[in-house]
Amino acid sequence: MREGGWAAGKAAGDVENLTGLIPPPHLLPPQFPFLQGWITLSALQGCRRGELKSCCVSHDLVYLLLGGGAGPVTAHSSYQGGPFPSAPLSQPCPAASFQVSRVPLHRSWPGSPHGQGAGEGAASLDGGEAQCLARVGVMLKMLTFFQGLPGQQPVSGAPDFPRSAQKLPSTSEAESEASMSEASSEDLVPSLEAEVATDRDEEEAGKKKKKSKGLATMISVFTKGRKKKGQPSLSETESESESSPRPPAQLPTVEELKADLERGRLEAARPLLALELELQEAAAAGRASEEELVRRQSKVEALYALLRDQVLGQLRRPLEAEPERLRQALAVLAEQERQDHAAAAAAAAGPPGCPGLAATRPRGWLQLWRDGVAQAAAERLSRRPAADAEGRTEAERTFLHMGRTMKEDLEAVVERLKPLFPADIRVVAAYAESYHAEFASQLSALTQFELCQRDTYMLLLWVQNLYPNDILNSPKLAPELQGVRLGTLLPPTQIRLLEATFLSNEVASVRELTARALELESNRWTNDEAPQRLDGHCHSELAIDIIQIISQGQAKAESITLDLGAQIKPLLLEELARFLRSYQRAFDGFLERCRQLRNYRANVIANINNCLPFRTSLEQQWQTPPDLRSSLLRPLNELKSHGFDTLLQSLFGDLKPLFKRFTQTRWAAPQQTLEEIVSAVAERMPEFSELQDCFREELLEAVHLHLVKEYIARLCKRRLVLKTAEQQQQLAGHVQANAQLIQQFCTQSGSPATWLHDALPTLAEIIRLQDPSAIKIEVATYATLYPDFSKGHLSAILAIKGNLSSSDAKSIRSILDINTGAHEPSKALFSLIKVG
Repeated sequence: MREGGWAAGKAAGDVENLTGLIPPPHLLPPQFPFLQGWITLSALQGCRRGELKSCCVSHDLVYLLLGGGAGPVTAHSSYQGGPFPSAPLSQPCPAASFQVSRVPLHRSWPGSPHGQGAGEGAASLDGGEAQCLARVGVMLKMLTFFQGLPGQQPVSGAPDFPRSAQKLPSTSEAESEASMSEASSEDLVPSLEAEVATDRDEEEAGKKKKKSKGLATMISVFTKGRKKKGQPSLSETESESESSPRPPAQLPTVEELKADLERGRLEAARPLLALELELQEAAAAGRASEEELVRRQSKVEALYALLRDQVLGQLRRPLEAEPERLRQALAVLAEQERQDHAAAAAAAAGPPGCPGLAATRPRGWLQLWRDGVAQAAAERLSRRPAADAEGRTEAERTFLHMGRTMKEDLEAVVERLKPLFPADIRVVAAYAESYHAEFASQLSALTQFELCQRDTYMLLLWVQNLYPNDILNSPKLAPELQGVRLGTLLPPTQIRLLEATFLSNEVASVRELTARALELESNRWTNDEAPQRLDGHCHSELAIDIIQIISQGQAKAESITLDLGAQIKPLLLEELARFLRSYQRAFDGFLERCRQLRNYRANVIANINNCLPFRTSLEQQWQTPPDLRSSLLRPLNELKSHGFDTLLQSLFGDLKPLFKRFTQTRWAAPQQTLEEIVSAVAERMPEFSELQDCFREELLEAVHLHLVKEYIARLCKRRLVLKTAEQQQQLAGHVQANAQLIQQFCTQSGSPATWLHDALPTLAEIIRLQDPSAIKIEVATYATLYPDFSKGHLSAILAIKGNLSSSDAKSIRSILDINTGAHEPSKALFSLIKVG
C-alpha cells in the first residue's frame, strides 16, 4: 500500500474515511480477545513516513497486537510537538506522545456499534495522527484477515485465557463475558496479567531478538510485491534464524476434563494432577485469594471424584475389565498412592506449605480399592448356596460354598490378575486377606448360635483342616500366600471350646448308637430270627456296626486334627469296653432264657463268630497296650466260653455214661469203650461247621481237652488197684493205646491242642514203671509239662500200683514239693479234675 492508497485526510472530516480500516469488536478474531479489554499505552514513537513495512511501531504496541495486552488504544490530540509536519512520507514523524484513554477503541470511531457521532473524537485528530492510527487500523484488519490462514487457527481443546475481573462497560463485551462457562479454566490457571508481565520482561531481556510470528506474517503481506530482488523477507529471515521456543502445553479446561472422565478416558488423570499441583503452587505463592482457592479446589476435587469412580469402577470387577483398561486404572492408582506418600512425608517434615487449601491427601484410593475387594468378597461369600440332593445341612452347604468360592476366586486372582497388578499393591495378599476376614466373620457369627453335633463337627473340620490345608496350602495358592499372615478362622480359645463340645457329643453319640445296635440285635435273637449265612458261616452284623461306629468317631476326630484324634481314642475305647460288657450280659441272658427256640444254636454260633472282628480290631486297628487289650477282650472271651459250653453241653452229656463205663467194667474193655466215645463225638462234629475256622478249632480243642480230662478223671477214682507188675503193664498198655486213639481223632478233626499229647502217655509210663527212682523222674517231668498236676492227682495214680510201699509213695510225692511254684500253668488240665 502506498501513500496515495491511504487517502490521508488533511482535515478533520477526512478521518471519517478511515472508519472501515478498523474492524468493529464483534468482527475481531477470537484468538485476540485482548482487543476488547483495557490497557495503557505509554508511547507511540518514531513512526516514519514512507513504506508501511518501515513503520517503527513501539514495542508496547507490537506486544499489544500479538496478544500481550488487555485492551485497545484510543489516542487523543493532546500530543507534544505540534501538528504533524506536511513533510513527505519518507521522512520520520516528530516525536509524539499520545495519551491513551480507558475507553474501548470502538467508541472512538464513527460508525462503530457503540461509537459516538461522526465528528466526535475524530475532530480532535489532525492529519498526521489520522495517518498513524490508520496504519494501526490496517494492521488490525489484516490480522482479522489472517485468522483464516494456515497456522493461525486456534488449537482445539486449548483452554480459554482468564479475563480481567473488572466489569466492561460495553454491553457486547459483557455478553461475550457471560457467554463463557462458569466452570472454565480461569480458576485453575494463573492470572493473565502475571503472564503478560513475565513475557514482557523476557522480551526486553532478549532485546527484541525474537519477534512474534503473527506480526511477521502480517508485515510480509504488507510488503508483498515490493521485496527487492535477492533480499529475504522478514518471515523468511525468521524461519532461517533461531526459531522461538514453543509455549508449554496448555492444560485442558474443566469442561474438557469432565467430559473425558465421563467418557471413561483415564488419560485425563495426568492433566488433572498437573492442575492440582498448579493450584498448590498458586496457593503457596499467594497469587490467588482464599475465595478463589476454595472455588478452584472444589472443582479439582469434583474432577478427582469422577476419576476415582472411573478407576475404582474398573478395579471393582477386574476379571471383567479389558487388560489395557485395567493397566491404565492401576497406573492411576499407583500414581495417586505415590502422591499420598509424598504428601504425608511433606506433612511430617514441617508445617503445611499451601495455606488457604483444605487438606485432601492422603486420598486413600488404595485403601478404597481394598475396601472394594472386601465388599466383593463379602458379596461372593454371602450368597445363599442352592439346595443339593445329597442331604447336606444349610451350614454344610454354606461351608462348602464359601470354601469352593474362595479357592476358585483366589486361583483366578493368581492366574489372571497378578500379572497385571504392580507388585507393591500385593493383589493376591489383598484378596486373600479380604476373603479370609469375611470367612472368619461368617464363622464367628455362626458360633453365636447353638450348633447341632453335625454342624459342630463341620465347623471344626473347616477351621482346623480343610481351610488351612485344602485352600491355603493348595498347590496353586501355597507359593503365593507365603508370608501372608492370615491366622486361624476362629480364636484359639473358641476352638478349644468347640473341640470339647465335639468330644462330648461324639462320646454320647457312640454310646447311643452302640446301645441301639445291641438292642436291635438282641431283639432278633428273642424273635427267633435266623442269622445270616456268609461263606457257610453264621453271620451277624452287630460286630461290624459297632466297629464302624467306634472307627467313625476316631476318624472324625483325626480328620479335624491328629491331636484331637489322640484325645478321643481313650474315650472311645472306654465306650467300647462298656458296650462289650453290655453285650456279654445280653448274650448270657439269651442263653438262659431262649433254649427252646428253633434258631437258638445258630444265633449262639453267630455271636461266637462276632468275637473274631472285635478281637482283630482291637489287636490290629487300635493297637492297644497288652494290659488294656486283655481287659477289653475279657468280656469277649467270656462270651465265647459260654457259647462253647452251650454248644457242647448236650455232647458232653451224651459222653458221660460212656466214660462211666471205664470204672464200671474195671477197665475190662477200655478200647471198645473209647471207640464208642470217639464215634459219638464224630457224629456231632457237623453241628459246629458254621463256626469260623478259628473258633471251630478252639471248640475241637475243648472237645479234645474234655476227652483227656474225663479219661484221667476215671483213672483217679481209686477204684482200681493192681498188685502185680503184669497187671500194671497191661493197664498201661490200654492207656497208651487209648491216648493214641484220642490224639489221632482230635488231630484229624482239627484240634490244635498239641499240649495234651503227653498227658495220657506219661501217666501210662508212671503206671508201668516199678523202680521208685524212675517213677520220680517221670513225675518230675510230668509236673513240668502240667504244672497243675498236684499231689492228690499223683496219689490217685500211685494208688493203682498196689505193690508200692507207703514210704516209696511218700518219697515220690515229695518230688512235687520241689517243683511246686516253679511254673505257672498256661492252660488248665488237672485243675479241672476233681480227685474222688
